[in-house]
Formats: sequence, C-alpha cells, structure tokens
Amino acid sequence: MGYVGTYDRTIFYNPSNKYCIISVKTSDQSVPQQARSAYHHRDNMIRFIAVGYELPQTDKVSMILDGEWENGKHGVQLQVDKCEEIVPQTKEGVYGYLSSRLIKGVGEKTAALIVNRFGADALRVLENEPERLLEIRGITPDKLEDIKASYAESRCVRDLMILLTPFNVTPVTAMKIYEHFGSRSVDILQKNPYELCQVSGFGFKRVDAIVRKGDLPLNSPMRIHGAVFAALDTGRNEKGHLFLEEDALAKTGVKLLNENITDGQVKVTPEEVDAVVQDMILKGEIVSSNGNIYQSNVFVQEDETARKIAEMLAVPPVTLDISESLEYVRKNLGLALSQRQSEAVYMAFRSNLSIITGSPGTGKTTVLRAIIEVFQMLYPKGKILLAAPTGRASRRMAESTGRNDAKTLHSLLGLLGDSGPIQKDKQKEPLDADLIIVDESSMIDMWLARQFFSRVRMGTRVILVGDVDQLQSVGAGDVFRELIDSGLIPVTVLNEIFRQKKGSLIAYNAKRINEANIDLQYGEDFQFVKCQTQEEAADLICRIFCEQVALHGIEKVQILSPFRSEGPASVEQLNAAIRELVNPARDEFADLKVGSHYFRVGDKVMQTKNNAKASNGDIGYIRKMGRNAKNEMDVTIEFSGDRIAEYGMEEMSHMELAYATTVHKAMGSEFDIVIMPILRSHYIMLNRNIVYTAITRAKEQVIPVGQKKTLIMAILKKATGKRNTQLGERIGKYLKAFTRQNELKKVS
Repeated sequence: MGYVGTYDRTIFYNPSNKYCIISVKTSDQSVPQQARSAYHHRDNMIRFIAVGYELPQTDKVSMILDGEWENGKHGVQLQVDKCEEIVPQTKEGVYGYLSSRLIKGVGEKTAALIVNRFGADALRVLENEPERLLEIRGITPDKLEDIKASYAESRCVRDLMILLTPFNVTPVTAMKIYEHFGSRSVDILQKNPYELCQVSGFGFKRVDAIVRKGDLPLNSPMRIHGAVFAALDTGRNEKGHLFLEEDALAKTGVKLLNENITDGQVKVTPEEVDAVVQDMILKGEIVSSNGNIYQSNVFVQEDETARKIAEMLAVPPVTLDISESLEYVRKNLGLALSQRQSEAVYMAFRSNLSIITGSPGTGKTTVLRAIIEVFQMLYPKGKILLAAPTGRASRRMAESTGRNDAKTLHSLLGLLGDSGPIQKDKQKEPLDADLIIVDESSMIDMWLARQFFSRVRMGTRVILVGDVDQLQSVGAGDVFRELIDSGLIPVTVLNEIFRQKKGSLIAYNAKRINEANIDLQYGEDFQFVKCQTQEEAADLICRIFCEQVALHGIEKVQILSPFRSEGPASVEQLNAAIRELVNPARDEFADLKVGSHYFRVGDKVMQTKNNAKASNGDIGYIRKMGRNAKNEMDVTIEFSGDRIAEYGMEEMSHMELAYATTVHKAMGSEFDIVIMPILRSHYIMLNRNIVYTAITRAKEQVIPVGQKKTLIMAILKKATGKRNTQLGERIGKYLKAFTRQNELKKVS
C-alpha cells in the first residue's frame, strides 16, 4: 500500500546517485508502530524514515510512497520502490513545487515568472512544451537545457522504478540502469528490455524469464539479439575472451535461447541465430574478423592498440651507446648487475617498446633503477613517468626506485573510475614523457591497454615490466602475454633468483611451480599444514592467522583464498570468523551496516573501486566511526603510509573486510606471511598460475593448508586456459604495413 506524507527533514543525501534518507510526516495511522518516531511533535503528525532514490526534499508537495518496511540496525524504515508527487493543480501549488529547487535552474524568482505566465498549466508546459519557457525573461537556451535535463532526470528515475516493478529490482539496481542508459532508460526498456543484459546483475536468463511472460515469440529477432550479446558478454566477463568464434557463438546462443523450453514449444535453430548475427554484423553492432565475432567496442580496443604498438615499433629509435653511463651507474650505486640484467638495460635503449619479465626476486627492480639512472645521465631534462595498475603496486614501485612520483595508471591517464571515461580535457592529450615504465603489466587488460597506448607520444620509450606467469588480468584480454608471445617486441627474461635470503624456499618453489615441477621443498618458510575437511581447514587457518598476528602484527599477515563465498574456507566466511577472534564486538561501539556488510572500529578493510581517496585493492584499518555536524555518518580509515581518509556511507559501499581476500585481489601486492587453503573442494578454481601468484605475494613465509601435498602436485599440471585474443597477430599485420610504407617513402 502507499503512504501519503510530506517531507520533514533530510538525514542523508548523496548528490552523485540521488540516494537519500529522509524523515516523512503523515497522519496515516496505518504506519506500523515500530516505524514511528518516538518523539512527540506539536503538529501531532507521525514521523517515519524513508529510504530511496530521488525522493522529494521539499514540503511544497505531498507524496505517495510505496515500498517495504525493513527492520535494520537503525530501526524500521520504509525502503521506497515507488514515489509519486502530488502537486496541487493551483497556481499556489505549482509555484510551491517549482520554487522548491527540485529542478535545477528554477528558483523562487523564476518560478514566479513561470507561474505568472502559464498559471496552473505550468507543469503541463514543462512536460510537453518546454521550449515555451523561452518566453520567460531570463530563461536562455542554455538555462532551458539545464531545466529540461534536471526535470527529465527526476521524472526518469521515478518512471524507471514503475517500469521495473515486474523485474523485482531494488532501487540500487534501478540506479545502475539509470547510470548506464541515462535519460534513454525508460525508452530503451519499453522498446527492447533485453538491453538490460548490458547492466551488471541482469543476466539474459533473468530478463528472458520476465519478457517471456508476454506474447513475444521464442524466435523473435529481439530475443535472439539479446542472447547474442549475452553470449559475448559471458565470454568476456567469465572467460576473459575478446571474441567468440562464429560456431561457438551460435552454439552458446542456441543453448541460452532453448534452455527451460518445454518439449511442446518449437526451439530456436542455429540458422535463426546465424541470420540475426549476420544482420547485427551488417548494422555494425558486432564485428566479424576472420570468423571471430567481437562486440564492436571490444574490437576497437584491440585494433587501435595493435595499430599504435605497430607504429611505435616501426619508428627506428635513436641509437645510443650507454656502456660508459651504465658503468658509471654500476660503480656509484653499487649495482652488481648480472649479464642478463645488463642485457635488459641495453635493450631498453635499443627499442621504443621493450619488456622485462621475471618472477619475484629475480632483480627487476635493480634493472629499473639502472635504466632510470642511465636515462637521467643521458637526458638530464628528460621526463620520466612511473606507473602501475594498482595503488599498492605504484607505491611499492616508488619505494623501490626511490622516486616518489609513481602513479596508478588510472591516475596517470586521468580516468574517473574502473572503466569510466577519460576526463574531457585529457581525452586526446599525449602523456608528457620521454620514458614511461609500467610495472605489474600482467594486470593490464585490453580496455586499460587501449587507454594507455592511445596516449603514448610517438618517440617516447615505453618499458613494460611484470611477471608473465602470474594470473591473467581480471578484465578481458591477455595483453602482456600476447605482446611477449608475438615475437615482435624485445623481451628480457630474468630467471636468476637474487632477492630472497639464502636458503629461502619461496622463490625456489615458485620457480618449480612455474616449471610444473612437483618436487617442492618444505621448511620453516614454506610449511604445509594438513587437514581432512574444509571445515577443519577453516579452523586451522583462523588459529594460524591469530598465532602469526600475535608474533608479527596484523598488517604483515594475509589469507588468500581461491573462492569468494563458497564454503567455510572462502574469503567471506573466513573474514566473518576471523573478525570475531581478532576484533570482537564491543558494547561502546555499534556495528555499521552498509548494504550486506557490517563494519567495526579496528576492522581491516579493502577498497574495491578506485576513487580520489584510495585505489582498488588498497588495505586500511577503521580507526573511528561517528556522526558529523550534519548528523551524517563518517568513517575514518588509515591506509599504509599514514594516509588518513574520511568516508561517508556511500563511499563505504566500496569497502569490504580484508583479513582474507582472493588471490586475484592480491595481485600487485606483497605480504610478509601468506596463508592459503589448497583444498579438493576448491579444485575447480585452482591451477598452476593461481598457486604461483599466491605464494609469490609472500616475502617471508608461505603456509598452505590442505588435505594432501599431492593435491598441489596435481594442480601444477593445470595451467590457466588461453583467452581468445588476436592482439599479437594484429600488431604483426600493421607492422608489415607500416614497414612497407616506410620503405616506399625511402625509395621515393
């Protein structure tokens, strides 16, 4: 049922996504007793809390709120699914609405002018004939655009919630849809609801189950179109593929379309799928390249990156003799470079693009220091940029090279988020650098590679550094491996172990794992703890964690698990269990509920999305929680390097507990001690690369916990599957073309 009420006050409001918590006053006696404010007011009205998106924050209008009562940490609140404004159809009522500043660009003076001109009909004019507002003195075409956009946004969010009611979506998911499609949201969903498959949380099966309640034919081109996009999305998001072969796409599409179809219904045929695929190719919605089908934006990412890399390789670098400079650097910095390390330094000055790869402890940092020092001797005014995909990796890079200007790639490129647009003022601006070094390059996916290489100025030297044997990038593509395997880019492989102390087994076992050598060695710094079940493993991990924390401190110990949520030894369940041991609830501090997460003062937490305060993967500790002067919740988090940041409720939605984390999330990080479950129940997620990546995060000690050492040996025979990508092949094609062009220019 709906509750009629009026705005009372704002408790919380996030202008970026319109999420708000407001107090509503009403005379409706059906409001549950437990939801009513305990305070008495002179107007004798009932107060309750409403939570939702784009709720009116003005008492100039009444509203009908529909939703579900939910009992949470802060009491019973109405989670609003639908909000309808009630504007009195009088001049006074319309003026009250327009002057409430709900619409950007309309204040009290402008509202008065509009009502004087159009009277009670003003809202109809705003809805259907907004250009007539130009008749009002002071409303310019630019101001009209602001008014139209603000009004459309407000109406769109509410109309969207009404339209999505059959989909049983939450307001949070509705905002995801709005953020994805913008003002086109309602129009798109009315014409083709399968477009929802582009939004996280809306798989093809979920949308299809609802649309099929209508009379849409099973072989409708719209339905097949949605299945084709869903198949490509699944291949990209779950397998890391940039494309699917045409036969594989048709097979996956047919399977999606015919799943849960009863025997009495005519099933969709491969020929019908192929017909839609060919039509989508003709319309440019997808791209066919040698029988491989890409989403058009993904094809552009790969093709433009390949072209730029080929251009860089086709330009002959300036020939330099660095022997004298390198010798000087060796002596003055005391760098004892091996022959292979010296070759890496020379190579960096022989090509505009080169690669250095090797496992931890093989001296990559030493090589980088030598390259930087030699470059500064040869080019005293030359500009150097250092970057890495994550904040932790960039800070480690800064510490190891002695340069404090290392940045994340997102920061270097002016990116606004994990996959957001580039800032407009930097969209075509080349990076101002003569030398760019990118560490942890195995983490770079195709999307980020395109953003980076598109900004590299011709003539700039680029050095990519990383460990090709680590896990592939979380995002689609396999850029670092493809560049190495192409054979077109100079590569130095560092394979001699230097860094870890004599007798350390971590680096040597990592090398054996890489080679699928089952003869692992065990000792003080590489211990295997035996268990029988996953439940026993979880108990042992909790005990070992507490013991190691007592000895070394919580910041030096990290649990890495292959699974996020399945089983007692998964990340989420280990986090919950360990938090109760190392940071139990205290009466003086209440837990803070954010979405499905609960946080406490003292918790170890991890940032899960890039923002201005921290990078995706940064680990910190909650030092304080409380309400500020505006009665809004503030959380104080301390990150490494004594960085202190204040977080609001919305920002805390991108935080999670970090006593345990996934191996993928740990890429680019180092910890003194790593504890890792290696269990039969995790076998589907385990392979040589994930075990290698996990143990190479440790500097001092690795503690695998599992049923048998032989399980590790079986895992070493499983390598990460190859991803569908043609980056290396495309680079070769473009390089031949550019080389031929250069030869023709010389002849002419």
